[in-house]
Amino acid sequence: MTYNVEETEVEERNTISTGNIEIDRRIGGGIPYGTLMLIEGDDASGKSSITQQLFYGALKAGEDVVCYSTETTIQSLIPQMKSIGMDCTDYFIMNHLRIFPISTRGTDTNTDFMFDALANHIEKEQSARVLVIDSLTTYISSLGGEKIQDFFQKCKRLCDQGKVVICTVHSNAFDENALTRVRSICDAYLMLKVTRAGSALVKTLEVAKIKGAESTTGNISGFQVEPGLGVRLIPISRAKA
Repeated sequence: MTYNVEETEVEERNTISTGNIEIDRRIGGGIPYGTLMLIEGDDASGKSSITQQLFYGALKAGEDVVCYSTETTIQSLIPQMKSIGMDCTDYFIMNHLRIFPISTRGTDTNTDFMFDALANHIEKEQSARVLVIDSLTTYISSLGGEKIQDFFQKCKRLCDQGKVVICTVHSNAFDENALTRVRSICDAYLMLKVTRAGSALVKTLEVAKIKGAESTTGNISGFQVEPGLGVRLIPISRAKA
């Protein structure tokens, strides 16, 4: 693997490619620097896979990435990404990808403290321009709306400095009022769903909001996660066939 993107080239770009031409097209050409993105989805809707595609594209574009995960460990994340054609082993070894697994088991009484610690760590993170939190569900389901809104405002301040922050959350983790406030703070909002089409389950991706987009908002695509190939968008009509 070659990692030879010049720093000047990174600075001159306005967006980061996802590494997937079709996803880039759906979101208006890539992820603009300074974007706070929320990815919301049902169980098994592909939130982690889409998120991995996004930060893998950032790694390929020459950016350093920090990933906080309540969903997986280092030992499982790297082999899993490799199995779907997104081998980030070298990026991890070279410290371009830093992974912080977060255990939330048995921490009901410490959720508030852990959330503050996560927010403080993210706020002080200087080594990467792309930050990923997969996922916030455990925290959001236990904390009040003001605390959640304050967290997203802190993330937004980082984005105002040119960083990209991507957060995932399960559907219905927010109450309606909190969701409305968070959506107003975020620059991009992707909705993932699993729907039944006959005897098959179909994953769909909707671009509900994207900063600077002219015609992408509301785009809905079916997608599959294929071994060795990663995320592949497919027409809705074909997904339901």
